[in-house]
Amino acid sequence: MLIKVKISKHKLKKIIKHFCVDIEASKTAQLLNINRKTANRYYNIFRQIIYTKQVNDFIDFFGEIELDESYFGASRVRGNKCKLKRGRGTIKQPVFGIFERNGRVYTEIVPDCKKKTLQAILLGKVNINSIINSDGWRGYNGLVDVGYDKHFRVNHSKNEFSKKNGVHVNGIESFWSFVKRRLAKFNGYMINFDMHLKECEWRWKKSTEELENDLCKSIKIMRT
Repeated sequence: MLIKVKISKHKLKKIIKHFCVDIEASKTAQLLNINRKTANRYYNIFRQIIYTKQVNDFIDFFGEIELDESYFGASRVRGNKCKLKRGRGTIKQPVFGIFERNGRVYTEIVPDCKKKTLQAILLGKVNINSIINSDGWRGYNGLVDVGYDKHFRVNHSKNEFSKKNGVHVNGIESFWSFVKRRLAKFNGYMINFDMHLKECEWRWKKSTEELENDLCKSIKIMRT
């Protein structure tokens, strides 16, 4: 992505460094003695770059795959004194996740977690010869019928979290935990929820150096 810059290349690299370390834009502005709007502008540009990259690059998952869904949003709704129900059946926003073991993770905001919805995403992202691991949610029923004949499940409702031969969804559940811990510091993050999700995909299990190198490769600078 081509971006216009009015600051020195050295300062831009500093902003990139702070972003990759996951320092908030307001703190970066203080540390680098720049305007907060400037820091926010570059942070937003970085997130747009990451979003585009994640959407375009994440196709043809193959190998051992874990599937799971999670739910995001406020724990309470204004005017309702009761906490919202957790998990399936909640009015929170559902998100579907695909984890390629020892590799990538992909998330997609979905209207629901019904079989038809999830299968449409899988058929566009996951190689038909992959080994699929999921829990017992009925939305994963029928995967064998659409070609995923290596589908193995754990039944969480019976306190079954792992079987022999590596049947579990611990990897994608670890990712959900990472996402919720990270997003907890952003008040009102649901406004740009899709971009924050893609950023979490991009950050997960990468070193600061890896993140910096990846982001710098995606940026083309134009002086103004």
